[in-house]
Amino acid sequence: MLLWSLLLVLAPAPVQSDWLSIDMPHTAYEGDQVVIRCSGEENKDIRRLMYYKDGSRISTYHSASSYTISHARPSDSGSYYCKADRKYFLFVDVTEETRSVWLSVQELFPTPRLTARPSQPTEGSSVTLSCDTRLPSERSRTQLHYSFFRDGHTLESGWSSAELWGLTLWTEDSGYYWCEAMTASHSVSRRSPQSYIHVQRIPVSGVLMETQPPGGQAIEGETLVLVCSVAEGTGDTTFSWHREDTESLGRKTQRSQRAELEIPVVRESHAGGYYCSADNSYGSVQSGVVNVTVRIPVLRPVLRFRAPSTLALPGEVVELHCEEQRASPPILYRFYHENITLGTTSAPSGGGASFFLSLTVKDSGNYSCDADNGQGPQRSKVVALKVTETPPKVRLTNGPHPCEGRVEVEQKGRWGTVCDDGWDIKDVAVVCRELGCGAPKHTPAAMLYPPVAEEAQPVLIQVALCNGTEAALAECEQVEPFDCGHDEDAGAVCEASSLSSF
Repeated sequence: MLLWSLLLVLAPAPVQSDWLSIDMPHTAYEGDQVVIRCSGEENKDIRRLMYYKDGSRISTYHSASSYTISHARPSDSGSYYCKADRKYFLFVDVTEETRSVWLSVQELFPTPRLTARPSQPTEGSSVTLSCDTRLPSERSRTQLHYSFFRDGHTLESGWSSAELWGLTLWTEDSGYYWCEAMTASHSVSRRSPQSYIHVQRIPVSGVLMETQPPGGQAIEGETLVLVCSVAEGTGDTTFSWHREDTESLGRKTQRSQRAELEIPVVRESHAGGYYCSADNSYGSVQSGVVNVTVRIPVLRPVLRFRAPSTLALPGEVVELHCEEQRASPPILYRFYHENITLGTTSAPSGGGASFFLSLTVKDSGNYSCDADNGQGPQRSKVVALKVTETPPKVRLTNGPHPCEGRVEVEQKGRWGTVCDDGWDIKDVAVVCRELGCGAPKHTPAAMLYPPVAEEAQPVLIQVALCNGTEAALAECEQVEPFDCGHDEDAGAVCEASSLSSF
């Protein structure tokens, strides 16, 4: 017992010595791994190794071992040293202590600052956000990742660039923005202060009303598009379209400087003055008035003939009349004989147009016309015309047209009437055929077409015995007159000829 007490008395107090040494860097950057290594001349003699920072023990080991700071922080700056209990003599241990080494942990990069370009953006414009910080030259190769935030919501995360470009902002995007810079290992991160970005709205101006087709020239039956646009104005804009004499035609709200309203099928009644207005919450602005005219395209025109008689005879002048009643003027008409152009006539005020033709036998054939008011020509139906060399020896007088009236025949250069004895629809059919009229319809008394024939005019046929297939009345078997007055004269009604008045 005495020996043991003597040995404790003789054991030395902790002293700095060269037996125990400390090895560590004097400087580091935050996020670095810092290794503090304490060792003795004979590490196997170390029974307990203790690491201290600023006088406080931070770690204890029962053999030689290093102390590692995985991710250094500025708070890790301080004075570091070690103490070791080592075997000294038999059962006596002594404590060794190293010198103190100061560690300075520097920040890797300063707190970033968020900037916006432009600093006062307008709605719909492109904005670039920058997260500005810097690395020390000796750590310039350190890779940083950036994240951008607005009002607690992430805009972009893990962005490898310090700039977030091409960001389109609207009024509702006004708010507090900030950014964060972080090392790839996530060991060091810093967040910028919040910056308020106010996105300004530009009031609408320069409201313009246009149409498609341009100039307000609409075509009946086609589509008309009313286009409303603004020269300036941002955000949600409400476009509305109006006709001067009616209520609003329609309304659209969209984030655009241009909107369209479609009238799918234009009618003549759509003609009139139109305007539009635009409002993006600063008050409605109205466009000028655009007058819309509706042009009526040519449909199928109608071709008619007009001649002195119901049959076309050589030497007569026939009028070819082509007409499209609804089409918008001016209208250009063309006349054709067997698809050969005879001539053209313009109708500046609309309506129809005529072409006059002096007939020869060669003018028999098919005729047509077309009309064009700028929307493409439209062709009429084909109408046949036969030029007859021999004038007919029958006529219908005093009727509303050459194919209705009192029946008169020509014999030996004089004209007379026909008695209605036995007069029937077969006889009328022959008369209609000879005159070039249409189908037979009635066998009226000639008294219906006053005035009555003069007494001097003879009755030339008492009874016509036609079977209905003859080409002319003269070919029918006839009974010469023996007892008939003009109060018994026969009449005929045929469908009107294509050669008629119009």
